[in-house]
Amino acid sequence: MITTKTGRILRVTDEQLAAAASAKAAAAAFPDPARRKDVLFRVRREEGAEISSWWMIGAFVLTSGIVIALLSGVPGGA
Repeated sequence: MITTKTGRILRVTDEQLAAAASAKAAAAAFPDPARRKDVLFRVRREEGAEISSWWMIGAFVLTSGIVIALLSGVPGGA
C-alpha cells in the first residue's frame, strides 16, 4: 500500500512497483554532485529556501571594516 503526503491511498500494480524500483536503482547510480564528500559548503536547498541577501551585505560590511581597521595600522599612510 502506497500513500501520498496527504494520506491518500494509491492503487499500484506490480509493474509500477518494479518500474519505481528500477528508477530508484538508476538514480542511486548517479549521486547528487552537491552532496559529494569532498564538497564542504555546497548544499542543494528546497525551492524558496534561499539565503537572505542581508547576510551577504553584512559579510561585506564586516570584511570591509576589518580591512580598513588593519590598514589603518600601516605606517606611512595618508
